[in-house]
Amino acid sequence: MAPLYGAAARLSMARRNLEVKRHLSRLNKPSLKSIKMRPSYHPEGLFSQSKKMSKNEIGPKPITQLWHMNGRCPEGTIPVRRTRKQDLFRASSIKKYGRKNQKSIARPTSAAPEPDLISQNGHQHAIAYVEGDEYYGAKATINVWDPKIQQPNEFSLSQLWILGGSFASDLNSIEAGWQVSPDLYGDNNTRLFTYWTSDAYQATGCYNLLCSGFIQINNDIAMGASIFPISGYSSSQYDISILVWKDPKEGNWWMQFGNDNVLGYWPGFLFSYLSDTASMVQWGGEVVNSESDGEHTTTQMGSGHFPEEGFGKASYVRNIQVVDDSNNLRAPKDIGIFTEQSSCYDVQLGKNGEWGNYFYYGGPGRNPNCP
Repeated sequence: MAPLYGAAARLSMARRNLEVKRHLSRLNKPSLKSIKMRPSYHPEGLFSQSKKMSKNEIGPKPITQLWHMNGRCPEGTIPVRRTRKQDLFRASSIKKYGRKNQKSIARPTSAAPEPDLISQNGHQHAIAYVEGDEYYGAKATINVWDPKIQQPNEFSLSQLWILGGSFASDLNSIEAGWQVSPDLYGDNNTRLFTYWTSDAYQATGCYNLLCSGFIQINNDIAMGASIFPISGYSSSQYDISILVWKDPKEGNWWMQFGNDNVLGYWPGFLFSYLSDTASMVQWGGEVVNSESDGEHTTTQMGSGHFPEEGFGKASYVRNIQVVDDSNNLRAPKDIGIFTEQSSCYDVQLGKNGEWGNYFYYGGPGRNPNCP
């Protein structure tokens, strides 16, 4: 029986290798048609990025991507992070590579005395959110850290979510921010990412450029590339600015990184609800808690420190804004906050003239109050 078993195993591995090669060929040779090279309109009323910091604050510093040290891409091309065999082998299956688990989204409901939550499959959040209006985009400046991950199948991220539809099987979501995900990237680097789904993470959507969907037009910023440098505890702070908005003429959802880099867009036809408008916007952090050995994970969110520690120690999201039906950026109204376990990861809102609406968020995960 041993030789037969060995032959079967070799055949299975050969088939998997062939499947991997075919998948790699599709991923590394994207085919795009009828590409829009610029949005028809840009939101008005961007929050000023030139306001001075308070004397007791260490101002955010310029940020870049590590691959810029080795050169840039010429005009007419885009940078693409190459997918390798080992990337696919880390996934539980090739079909699931580059995809989130179902029900990985926070579901706060302002109607209930306490926010409710559907089963999260180990996903935990610390977020600010708005709902009950029509939203045509959102913006935020997000503090960048390198949270420690306990297990390769866990991740930690900070992002904004543009949401439409219910929280059932028809959820539409556009997401962008930074993440640390050993399973997806094979390391613990902090990386820029995007995600989308039109059916609550069931069969549509993926990270970055790992499937058809997001169309990149920018040759200077790479999706899935490492961000550098990273904020340090009681040291220099770094942040990235992300804007996502709906082109009122074409109906596509565009993404901008920083003040100048329009990266690309999600075509409007990808979505059902978001082909019209978003009904909720969320900003904040998410981690996977696999509860290894029955204990809460030590995977950090944000800086790994609680919000009350403040600037230079806790992670922040500042200048949060939404795009209204007149294509204007404005301050969100009636901001809510939500976290499943405040003793593990927490969130605190604030507002001032320099940062507009902001919040600190995050935490260490397992600690004496979060066993």
